[in-house]
Amino acid sequence: MGKRRIIARLLASALICVPAGGFAAGAPPAGDAAEVHPEVGQVLTPFTAEALDGSRREVSYPKGSTTIVVFFLSSCPVCHRMLPEWNRAFERKPKGVEMVGVLLDREPPGWFAVNPVAFPVVRSPGREFLDGYRVHRVPVTLRVGAGGKVVDVGQGALDPIRLGELFRPPG
Repeated sequence: MGKRRIIARLLASALICVPAGGFAAGAPPAGDAAEVHPEVGQVLTPFTAEALDGSRREVSYPKGSTTIVVFFLSSCPVCHRMLPEWNRAFERKPKGVEMVGVLLDREPPGWFAVNPVAFPVVRSPGREFLDGYRVHRVPVTLRVGAGGKVVDVGQGALDPIRLGELFRPPG
């Protein structure tokens, strides 16, 4: 492989943060799915996923509940900037609000030691799950009410005021 080709590949991989799973940080997917994203009113189905410790975790949306679901990549610079904000929001969350992070890629060894996460995290169950949830870019922060109904959607980097809106008390 020529030197120019190697440099071109390195530049392309540095500019477009697309892991093996095919999701881009802040960039829409190719094709018609570019406009597809989670929407208010969409109903999400409960799911089971692998927690970071290898156990199985059920994520559901029971009556009277509010759940914040955060989709992120370990390889996403915008997600890295959001981690401290999500951690603070989780630590101050009001009673009746739950939170779970959904990691869409495999983190490199030691990633969580360098990027502490205060909230529970599960690994994405796969492409079909993400297509059903209409998640094609990250970061995405969803406020989900009882029965899985999406109440609010935050996409990209969110400031603390916007996060406060998503983490407001149920009711």
